Formats: sequence, C-alpha cells, structure tokens
Amino acid sequence: MSKEKKSYQATVYVRLKEGVLDPQGTTIKRALGDMGYNGVEEIRSGKFFEVSFLSANRKEALKLVNQISDKLLANPVIEDFKVEI
Repeated sequence: MSKEKKSYQATVYVRLKEGVLDPQGTTIKRALGDMGYNGVEEIRSGKFFEVSFLSANRKEALKLVNQISDKLLANPVIEDFKVEI
C-alpha cells in the first residue's frame, strides 16, 4: 500500500546572525534618515523563500525544508533561518 503524498507550502525566512555586519541594512537606515525618518533605530536586511513540495506528513515536510534551508537557502556560518509550514 503506497502512502499518498500531500502538498505543502513553506516559507523560509533568512537573516544575518546577530553580530554580523549588515551593510544593506546600514545603507537603508542612512537613506531613511536622509528622507526625514529619523526615528528608525536599526534595520536588518534578510530574504524569504516560498517552497511548494510534496511530503508524506507535516513532520517529514518540516525536516525536508530544514535540510534544504541549511544546505542551500542559508549560509549557516553567517545566517539564521526560520521555517513556517
């Protein structure tokens, strides 16, 4: 008896780890100040990915997306990631 795979969609949020310099965030903060938005204390840049795939169950889906994120979508040396399914 074969198990039916179900369609899942995950969102992966990737951002620089605390302590890693974020030149893009710094540039945006400076530009906002130049535009008169002086109350902005900090901006950290990041990215997100939407991944659609088939999996046997939610646990396996989460495992798969975590593996994909760790091996390709994020650089584990300088970035953290969070997965939502």
